Amino acid sequence: MRLYSLLCRLPSVFIALACVTATALACPFCDAPSLTLTEQLSASQAAVLVQWAGGEEADREKSFSGTTSYEIIEVVEDESNKLEKGKTIKLDRYRASKKGDLFLLLGTLTDDRIEWSSPLEVTETSYNYMKQSPPQDAPTQKRLAYFMKFLEYPDALIATDAYSEFANAPYKDIVPLRNIMPREKLREWLKDPEGAPSRATRTGLFGLLLGLSGNEDDAEFMKAKILEESDTFRLGIDGVMSGYLVLTGDEGLDVIDEHKLRNREVPFSETFAAMQALRFMWTYGDNRISPDRLRQSMRILLDRPTLADLVIVDLARWDDWGVMDKLMELYDDEEYQVPSIKRAIVRFMLIAEKNNATAAEGEVADHVKQATANLEKLRKEDPKTVKSAERYFFD
Repeated sequence: MRLYSLLCRLPSVFIALACVTATALACPFCDAPSLTLTEQLSASQAAVLVQWAGGEEADREKSFSGTTSYEIIEVVEDESNKLEKGKTIKLDRYRASKKGDLFLLLGTLTDDRIEWSSPLEVTETSYNYMKQSPPQDAPTQKRLAYFMKFLEYPDALIATDAYSEFANAPYKDIVPLRNIMPREKLREWLKDPEGAPSRATRTGLFGLLLGLSGNEDDAEFMKAKILEESDTFRLGIDGVMSGYLVLTGDEGLDVIDEHKLRNREVPFSETFAAMQALRFMWTYGDNRISPDRLRQSMRILLDRPTLADLVIVDLARWDDWGVMDKLMELYDDEEYQVPSIKRAIVRFMLIAEKNNATAAEGEVADHVKQATANLEKLRKEDPKTVKSAERYFFD
């Protein structure tokens, strides 16, 4: 299960981040999930720990790419029944290294032959980390409890893999771990996002985890972090905002409204991050903030022509039919004479017209009648836009 899909006239970086934030019902604020070590291992029919033993270097004149030999130290998986400790595996292409350097080789069986992937350099520590990891079919919460201990571990391979486990995990399986999350470390990592390689890209996850596990002091820390003045794009600030809302509810949303949604002086990226936080709370917030209160905040962004089409899509998805009069006003407003905004308004009306779930049996809901009347008006005044919007409309 994953979250994502925003179509807009945004810089490509925002489109990419939006898509990354919506593909994962997992961590919505993590980098695009990658295959973890345990996922790679479970998908392999052969896996061995090897050490570099030598090889033949490449010879361009002879069009020879070289070879590299590895000695098997330990057999982890072998569906071929052909691998043994002490045997040598020779791979095409020369890979420079030193004798004794450790690598993990993963392979798949093809016609009774093992096809090896590129060697993954490991240390004794990272190999033991992988070997001791709960298996792929273990309960997700048990697995995450193990990997949580290795977030920001000094070994980059281990830290990256532990992070990827969280990036791949369903959010519902992360929440129950709130009582064992390393709250003080999370705060330290957020305070110094440049303190370790790749830490800045993990800010979204750390902000979300601190929101789940934090206290009043953490809420003040997160508020200060959110309100820091910045004229550059801040990776993961949407995750920090979401964690802040998880921790503070309506009180925190008042802060976001004032400083990120109403304030036109903040960079566009900050407003967009706040919008992402609203979406997060709608999908995952478990009524920490009521639907009506979230709708109220999202409506603020209707005053931003650069975001209006996206906001209208969200309000339709959130069944916010009380905003119809406002949308009809915007349709004729000079600042909103953008085809994507007009199409979004038409589609809002089309969705509203088909949503009769709140009406008593045999009756037509008031918002359905209003949407129908609005569509009739728009078909008369702007038939071309209505036809365009209907062409790609799927109810």
